[in-house]
Amino acid sequence: MPSSNGKQLFQSVSWRAVFAALLVLLFQASVFAQVSIQLNPLGVYRTGVFAEGAAEIVAHDPETQRLFVVNAFDHTVDVIDMSDPNNLSLLFQIDLTPYGNQANSVDVHNGVLVAAVEDANKQAPGSAVFFDTDGNFLSQVTVGALPDMVTFTPLGLFVLVANEGEPNDDYTVDPEGSVSVISMFKGAANLTQADVRTADFHAFNNATLDPSIRIFGPGSSVSQDLEPEYITVVGTKAYVTCQENNAIAVVNILTAKVTDLIGLGFKDHSAAGNGIDASNEDGAINIQNWPVNGVYMPDAITSYYKGFTPYLVMANEGDSRDYGGFSEEERVKDVTLDATAFPNAANLQLEENLGRLKITTTLGDTDNDGDFDELYSYGARSFSIRDIQGNLVFDSGDELEQITAAIYPDDFNSSDEENNSFDDRSDDKGPEPEGVVIGRVLLKPYLFLGLERIGGIMVYDVSNPSSPSFVQYINTRDFSGDPLNDTAGDLSPEGLKFIPAWESPNHKPLLVASYEISGSTRVFEINLTFGKEDGEVAENAAGLTPGAFSLEQNYPNPFNPTTEIRFQLPQAGNVTLTVYNTLGQEIRTLANGYYESGAHSVQWDGRDQAGNPAASGVYFYKIVTDQHVALKKMNLLK
Repeated sequence: MPSSNGKQLFQSVSWRAVFAALLVLLFQASVFAQVSIQLNPLGVYRTGVFAEGAAEIVAHDPETQRLFVVNAFDHTVDVIDMSDPNNLSLLFQIDLTPYGNQANSVDVHNGVLVAAVEDANKQAPGSAVFFDTDGNFLSQVTVGALPDMVTFTPLGLFVLVANEGEPNDDYTVDPEGSVSVISMFKGAANLTQADVRTADFHAFNNATLDPSIRIFGPGSSVSQDLEPEYITVVGTKAYVTCQENNAIAVVNILTAKVTDLIGLGFKDHSAAGNGIDASNEDGAINIQNWPVNGVYMPDAITSYYKGFTPYLVMANEGDSRDYGGFSEEERVKDVTLDATAFPNAANLQLEENLGRLKITTTLGDTDNDGDFDELYSYGARSFSIRDIQGNLVFDSGDELEQITAAIYPDDFNSSDEENNSFDDRSDDKGPEPEGVVIGRVLLKPYLFLGLERIGGIMVYDVSNPSSPSFVQYINTRDFSGDPLNDTAGDLSPEGLKFIPAWESPNHKPLLVASYEISGSTRVFEINLTFGKEDGEVAENAAGLTPGAFSLEQNYPNPFNPTTEIRFQLPQAGNVTLTVYNTLGQEIRTLANGYYESGAHSVQWDGRDQAGNPAASGVYFYKIVTDQHVALKKMNLLK
């Protein structure tokens, strides 16, 4: 007779297997359908703590339907009940002060929770601390300095920790960066220091590195300068971003050795489609090409397969070293530009042009004569898809700024701490894509990307790694509220967690986001939308969620000269549907009035408000209702 635990395991596996089989059948039944998704916000838990990191990284346990959220302000892991995703509530907090200072990351697997805990002295070794999901202590092991990210490998055989090893403010102590590999074969309660191995960078101290890898800390070796940030696992290898270094480290998990360092190159912001808004002093949205190179500097990294081919996905946030003892930051207006490389230097250095843009002083003086022959700014204001050799497969160019400009023209490139801060971040790193996860819905891979500054989450269909398609941008920030009084909604998404339907409390796929500035944790339901292949919307157009709000992809797309846009309203209300160009300029208002609940459609004939034919190119259409804002992209091809 099977044991109780064995019976429960069999039932759990059987349920998940049946559910997965049903999803396959449903996917096959919809071969001729246009399948997409729509995020809709559900419940939220608020700490009420502003700008203190009270909700940073989030993990989910499907057995208890609990969320585990890093709370740097309280030095805890907050344990939140999400058995009802519409009503989140705090169950208890796990105090981390007996084990160090605060957690920077958390993960959970098969009833075991692990937290990456930094020491009170950030340059000293930190810890990986293990608990059960009721918060009972299991074990603690020492890892490297400033453990910044922790993750279980997919089968739970190892725990990996990215030890960032940041210097002190005087830059007199710079600990080595490393990746800790913790073997879990004895179980979390029985771990000892013998189960911890360190993948270091000693082998690269005297190596010739890719020239796009940045090693520049004063007096630091390669091992000290490299700062591992975030980890994704592909097979037996871990791919680790070293953000400030513009590099990826490849770690063999079985041997705990770093086998490769991959430089990520630079992004040419003078190339078509790679523009940026470079000034916070021009009083306008001004996304255009400039003679600047973006240093990709990804923060979060994730991975997925297309067929049997793995791909890496990175959020190219960017980050500078700005310490009391050393800073690489400078503005374009305050440096000397080479007269040959920049014959229009005086014009470029105006504050309304490139003058305000922050650049690094560690790159650009190619002939070592004291002036700048090239300019390098922080981050790429994009997400990238690369193969596992690091070759660039896709970059989103300037699309993140184009989309946020179209949907929030009055709050473009806002700060994450203040409302009424239009254009405030343009001179830094723009929207700052930070967190990224991949989730499969009906077997189709979707990318979810958090924007740290203006806020919100971008959704892309990445079925084709070389040509992802924009699906949705949703932002639960309230630009009319007061962040200090916790009335501004959700600010600065830091951590994202995708929950598949078979692990979800309501049996629908969910996305959970933790917000660093507002200290809130939000659940989004991922609803399916279906449309027929010929462009007609099927009956019950919202798919598995009748009556849900949806904005459909226009059909045909690309189009010339006419296309149809369909949307569905869960309740009657005011609707505005507007077409914008990629500069955020309004081209045509297609709908502006009161609409009953249900499905609706409008047509665009490819003309502007004055009746003139619009030029070929990319356009955005934005719908604003009493409860929702959504935007999609379309192509007019003549």
